[in-house]
Amino acid sequence: MGIDHHILVSVGVPDRLDTAIGNFTFADGVPTPDSLDRLYDSLDLIRAVEAYLTSIPGASLSAMRAGQRSVGITSSQVIGITDPRANSGSVYLTPNTDTVYATTFLDLAETGPTVIEAPPNSLNVVDDFWFRYVTDMGIPGEDRGAGGKYLIVPPGYDGDLPDDGYYIRFTSTYTNWVVFRALDGVPAIKTIRVYPLAEADNPPEMTFLNLAPVPHNTVHANDATFYDEIKQIIQEEPPEFLDPETRGLLASIGIVKGQPFEPDQRMRDILAKAAPLASGIARALVFRPRDRRAYYYENSSWKNAFIGGRYDFEINGVRLLDARTMFHYMATVITPAMAAAQVGAGSQYAFTAEDSAGAWLDGGRDYVLHLPPQIPAKNFWSVCVYDTQTRSLLVTDNPYPSVSSLAPDVRANDDTSVDVYFGPEPPTGVPAANWIRTVPGKGWFTLLRLYGPLESWFDQTWRPGEIEPRQR
Repeated sequence: MGIDHHILVSVGVPDRLDTAIGNFTFADGVPTPDSLDRLYDSLDLIRAVEAYLTSIPGASLSAMRAGQRSVGITSSQVIGITDPRANSGSVYLTPNTDTVYATTFLDLAETGPTVIEAPPNSLNVVDDFWFRYVTDMGIPGEDRGAGGKYLIVPPGYDGDLPDDGYYIRFTSTYTNWVVFRALDGVPAIKTIRVYPLAEADNPPEMTFLNLAPVPHNTVHANDATFYDEIKQIIQEEPPEFLDPETRGLLASIGIVKGQPFEPDQRMRDILAKAAPLASGIARALVFRPRDRRAYYYENSSWKNAFIGGRYDFEINGVRLLDARTMFHYMATVITPAMAAAQVGAGSQYAFTAEDSAGAWLDGGRDYVLHLPPQIPAKNFWSVCVYDTQTRSLLVTDNPYPSVSSLAPDVRANDDTSVDVYFGPEPPTGVPAANWIRTVPGKGWFTLLRLYGPLESWFDQTWRPGEIEPRQR
């Protein structure tokens, strides 16, 4: 009695395979000469797409560093600030226009253990060069907003460390990104000090560079140069900063520490196809995710960038790969303080690129967003508009495309609700401060931020309206 025919079919391959990436032929299970090369090309394409989606966190910071170096942030003693606020003149992933940012990069391979003196009443984060969380400083940090000295220790360091006086943190990479938000403004930011531990007795002078008026790009590429951004990280960092599986994925397309990245013409052509394809997949994940956990409400387009409320995108021991891609393709800064529910503290975010009917938002049309009474923000709320191509602030005649409760001219209705208007021309009878200009022919999306979110946000007794098309 032989093995069932259906079993034999299930463990074999037909003589012709018609697939989404091509048609292939086999001779009794062996690839034909014509199909063999195309099967390897398909494998390299698949690996390159997966490498792109997996590496977006690293590419994002590689591009961030390159962009900031281009305008003068060349050491950790140079801190860039956005004075008075971030604006649409530069390309950053979804910045807000309401607070002053400050930023620098640590190069621990050069400086060794490095001290960061965080100011009081501030919100600050250190992330490693693969956008993994290292520490909070300030209000969500161990100093609880009193200010303090944080000591960031590089991988592999085996020297002496001080017994007290510092909050000591260990990182997996030599390069680390530091971002500061001082609630007391620019004067508080200018009290920040960053210096090698070895120079603690005589710290070097700091330079504060205003980034706001200097156009620069910090967003990673969507073409084949994306892989060069990743190559840079792999060459600089110790091998063990990534797990063997990820290192193997990158090695499969030619990115290996200690070896030149020199793809031949065949591989260059494949990378040139893979990066835009992967970018398209990432855009689908951002603008219309298929994971229902991304949506705050039934029958609503408002989405949460931290699916499952986890900054590491891990639930029950499972990494949510699409959620990680979704976040990093549109946003920056990884910290539990942004992802976790904290009534009256931290911040919460909701975004959408769709109107109430599920159509993409159109820069040539008029819309209104109704924020019901008692908007649940202890500190303040804001609505910002972004370009769907760059995921950065939409460029119009106003460098601050937003409506915020911090703006004194924003008008609330008698019941404390607020209507925010969008469109290419100012609507009649509407306060100018309640309107955000959009651009005909350009798509856009919006991000609602609540600073100090209140209980009604978390129990969903308050929810924003959908974005409704309107006639003039």
